[in-house]
Amino acid sequence: MIRAVVPLVLAALLAACGGGDPTPAASPAAITNTPAGTQRRTLPVTIESHGRRHTFRAEVAETAAQQAQGLMFRTDLQPDDAMLFAPYPAGGGAPRVAEFWMKDTPLSLDIVFIRADHSIAAIAQSTTPLSEAKVSSGEPVAAVLELVGGRTAALGIGVGDRVSW
Repeated sequence: MIRAVVPLVLAALLAACGGGDPTPAASPAAITNTPAGTQRRTLPVTIESHGRRHTFRAEVAETAAQQAQGLMFRTDLQPDDAMLFAPYPAGGGAPRVAEFWMKDTPLSLDIVFIRADHSIAAIAQSTTPLSEAKVSSGEPVAAVLELVGGRTAALGIGVGDRVSW
């Protein structure tokens, strides 16, 4: 009986010390290359609306430089591609009113403004490509999600829906 217990105890000790399976656990986050040749972390972002859930594959814009670049010059977005600006503002801090523009962005986007409690505060639907007009959240937000223009309407996503990542 001792012979049967010893391997189990050793396996438990190795796992607790990190010496177990050398294959890391699968993580929902990944790294992707952008057209500009930089790497950006990606992760699933899910919006729950009217009892339905829709998951997008979002590149994460975490730094001030990444947030300034956003989706400028991109022409290759698929319907479930997205960009998550989190935290917003870059570096953290208290939520604040977000102002975006479409300068150098040739695709129409839906800009989803997200409160600190992960509810949607506002949506700028089907923004005008290449416009320098400011698009405002209208209230302080903690994150922003950009989707392909028209996706929120097509999926029935609206103010008050919940976003998780």
